[in-house]
Amino acid sequence: MDLPIMHDNDRYELVKDIGSGNFGVARLMRDKETKELVAVKYIERGEKIDENVRREIINHRSLKHPNI
Repeated sequence: MDLPIMHDNDRYELVKDIGSGNFGVARLMRDKETKELVAVKYIERGEKIDENVRREIINHRSLKHPNI
């Protein structure tokens, strides 16, 4: 899967890919200023994918956990 590095690549650097699924790939990124590690999910585009991703985002917004 050929996905671009984040648009704000001045802020984050790629550490490694950490997984992939039906919609895209998850990458471990490091904030260059704070050194904080974050997970970023890159999602491919498409009409069917967009609807599934919309549902996934709604589900993720309801999650309450300190590691999310």
